[in-house]
Amino acid sequence: MADDVTTTPAVLILLGPPGAGKGTQARMLEERFGLVQLSTGDLLRAAVAAGTPAGLAAKAVMEAGGLVSDEIVLAILRDRMAQPDVRAGVILDGFPRTAGQAEALDDLLAHLGARVTAAISLEVDDEAMIARVAGRYTCAKCGEGYHDQFKIPAVAGVCDKCGGTEFKRRADDNADTARARLEAYHAQTAPLIAHYRALGVLEEIDAMGSIDAIAEGLGSIVSRVSA
Repeated sequence: MADDVTTTPAVLILLGPPGAGKGTQARMLEERFGLVQLSTGDLLRAAVAAGTPAGLAAKAVMEAGGLVSDEIVLAILRDRMAQPDVRAGVILDGFPRTAGQAEALDDLLAHLGARVTAAISLEVDDEAMIARVAGRYTCAKCGEGYHDQFKIPAVAGVCDKCGGTEFKRRADDNADTARARLEAYHAQTAPLIAHYRALGVLEEIDAMGSIDAIAEGLGSIVSRVSA
């Protein structure tokens, strides 16, 4: 007998490379639609802390230095989706990453009487993305984000937010690393794109515009597919 999933009418998946703004957009969707973003990492940590059977299994694997299996991740996801706070729906972050995981997720949702409502691909221009990622830096004092081209301090060398004068860049925010990440993302995600297109739930959106413009487009998609 399928479990009651009337509390999860929408199951959304955001697909997009590092730097595409998935985290920012997921938070905006949470606020607008009352959705809950489910990050694989957060799910694992919460399950371990709660001492659930799946959490204990994950803890044992991690303490042994291994990779948590898809089966354990799916068990933790199943437990989480049974909680009442996901009534409006969920945004899956970080899972699935492969076609095999996507198929396993389909099976889990079918068992719950649910399905993926939409897999939304944030489409980017690779070279523009490389420039976006490579130009990022933050205030060392307050963490305010800046960019060499798109967001520079009003006064050179001085943080707009806190007045700090020290800035830092992540070691992996450089063109070579960004290009390698994009190549890996495209190779890994291509099968997912094909999978969700075949299911008729793939949506694509231009993710090179402003944050507000992307949010408006995503909101329109979510409103339509959740109606």
